[in-house]
Amino acid sequence: MPVFKGAGVAIVTPFKENGDIDYDKFGEQIDFQIENKTDAIIVCGTTGEAATLTEQEHIEAIEFCVRHVNKRVPVVAGTGSNCTKTAVYLSMEAERAGADALLLVTPYYNKTTQAGLIDHFTVVANSVHLPIILYSVKSRTGMNIDPGTMKTLYETVPNIVGIKEASGNIGQVAKILSLCDGIELYSGNDDETVPMLSIGGIGVISVVSNIAPRFVHDMVMNYLDGNIEEAKKMQLKELELVEALFCETNPIPVKHAMNLLNMGAGPLRKPLSPMSAANLEQLKTAMRNFGLLQG
Repeated sequence: MPVFKGAGVAIVTPFKENGDIDYDKFGEQIDFQIENKTDAIIVCGTTGEAATLTEQEHIEAIEFCVRHVNKRVPVVAGTGSNCTKTAVYLSMEAERAGADALLLVTPYYNKTTQAGLIDHFTVVANSVHLPIILYSVKSRTGMNIDPGTMKTLYETVPNIVGIKEASGNIGQVAKILSLCDGIELYSGNDDETVPMLSIGGIGVISVVSNIAPRFVHDMVMNYLDGNIEEAKKMQLKELELVEALFCETNPIPVKHAMNLLNMGAGPLRKPLSPMSAANLEQLKTAMRNFGLLQG
């Protein structure tokens, strides 16, 4: 069984004005997602501002998410780090908390070689028993998971079962699928969801789902159920919104969008800063055109 099929939300971490995690709003957002057919909650990822959470906050956010979801959908915990020891610690704590799977991003800043990637991911995976989805997002980390590297890891580490692919290189993704029979492929880019599904993907880990969860779920399920033309129309319909949600560094726009919808995402943690006035207007226009905002 795959970790999940369909649309998983890369959920934001809501903050209070004093900077603390707002668990009341977090619980509301989790419920909103599940009520609107989201198929998995991905907690403490890039969109969740994991890079500015303390280790204690990181663990507590995972614990809260697992408790609040209460097995209604799978919880995938982001536990990657540029430090292997830290990634091991966070992964073990997420397993202890009851997460259903882990999402491990490539080491950032100090980076490594492809051989180093194999060593890093192998050590982390061997520290737990949970299924693991690797996350390739060179635009954020400076590191790509090459197809040959993915093949080695997939064949030699039993609990590495999937990849969230956000390289933007569809040829690379196809190569990974050709080398890794049965791997669980999730789109890491909202604007490439249907193209990824068309070559063998089984879902998306989505930013858009924070504000339009039922739409993203329905788009993926339309494709998986054979309603391909409808899925294609939906992918094209959301492109303006996707562009607006990524006109500045994620999760700046999506948190603004959620606050415009009175969803209580709260402020960003520095060094992330509020949107420029021009980009905020672009976001509002896209949300109106998509039917999320009135007036």
